[in-house]
Amino acid sequence: MKLSDLQINQSSVVTKISCVADLKQRFYSFGITKGATIMVEAISLTKNTMEINVEDTSIGIRVEEANTIEVKDI
Repeated sequence: MKLSDLQINQSSVVTKISCVADLKQRFYSFGITKGATIMVEAISLTKNTMEINVEDTSIGIRVEEANTIEVKDI
């Protein structure tokens, strides 16, 4: 399942990140790594962006970026 498939207040664990190196490095700097727990806090009305929580840090990412992150339910 992709991170972008999650609903608000749903938590999951990152299993795989499939993207270009620059974006992967950006994710790593936010703490988005394999095994990290992520919770979706909000999704924009236009469904273009989402707010996620990783290790007590809120991060806004684009839905197309969230499509590169594979997750599994906790």
